[in-house]
Amino acid sequence: MTNLRVGHGYDVHRLVEGRPLILGGVTVPYEKGLLGHSDADVLTHAVMDALLGAAGLPDIGSLFPDNDKAFLNISSIYLLQQVAQKLQQSGVQVVNIDATLIAQAPKVAPYRPAMRQNIAAALGIDVALVGVKATTEEHLGFTGDGSGMAAHAVVLVEKE
Repeated sequence: MTNLRVGHGYDVHRLVEGRPLILGGVTVPYEKGLLGHSDADVLTHAVMDALLGAAGLPDIGSLFPDNDKAFLNISSIYLLQQVAQKLQQSGVQVVNIDATLIAQAPKVAPYRPAMRQNIAAALGIDVALVGVKATTEEHLGFTGDGSGMAAHAVVLVEKE
């Protein structure tokens, strides 16, 4: 019998002027970026929390607190590499990742292959195991009015 575990991650950040928009480790051209202590990569944050939850480990707020200057403007892909090490130490292997970015704009379809590649590389897994989708909310709510972005991620892992 295998020891399969499911994890779900969710993250949200406000869009502001004067910051780059980084999603899945890709700088996406846009007039606004996400506000946060790190690079505020909402997609990667959701993936990290899903993986940590599935592994039974503390969430990203516990591991990388937003009041620690060591994490100020840090790359979330770098933090994902740290999560990968914690998963490995815990005997956890990623089976697959399915993530959804929720944003009215910008269109991210041209950048999704690079996002998938960055996430896969940070975790040391095949890119075929990483799904990244995007959707709008038809101008409804904070994501629909362009004041923020959100992301959900669901992961399946196997623990030794």
